[in-house]
Amino acid sequence: MIRRISGLTALLALAGCGATPAAGVSLTATSAPGQVSTAAPTVLASTVLAPTVLASTSCRVVGGRADARCTPGVLNLDVTQETIHSTICVPGWAETVQPPVSYTTALKLQQMREFGETGSPLNYKEDHLVSLSLGGAPSDANNLFPQPAAKATEKEELEDHLHQAVCSGQMTLTAAQATMQHDWTH
Repeated sequence: MIRRISGLTALLALAGCGATPAAGVSLTATSAPGQVSTAAPTVLASTVLAPTVLASTSCRVVGGRADARCTPGVLNLDVTQETIHSTICVPGWAETVQPPVSYTTALKLQQMREFGETGSPLNYKEDHLVSLSLGGAPSDANNLFPQPAAKATEKEELEDHLHQAVCSGQMTLTAAQATMQHDWTH
């Protein structure tokens, strides 16, 4: 955790706390919070869409990190820098858009099979690459992956730190989202 926070501190210093993602950062966006997207995700004008992996290509979770080819991260279009104080910075807001456990459990089992994860489902958490507290899309499978539960605390600590930085004005929402996409994919 100390290394990750130190890395965040260096990133914040280099980014000036107001930077946009570096070239190559690939986040997509979706509208309707809490709904499963049936169409291709919409690409934000300022981002580059990472290609979705073909079904024949194997996705993997490595070191608790999502495969960027399979889980590029998708954003909730209702959460922008202008709306953070009426969305993510409102205590309890993330719980209002959290998808139902029945959906995430079914998706976790499906993705575990697809990603070749052979452990017990009890040892995995279906996690958002870009957390709900940072404006991640709630139900889009391109923002969810089966994360080993042993790595969840490390990721949650970074999410909490970034959430506080965004809500206090120390960092832009875009920079925080890019940090999650960069730090939690391989």
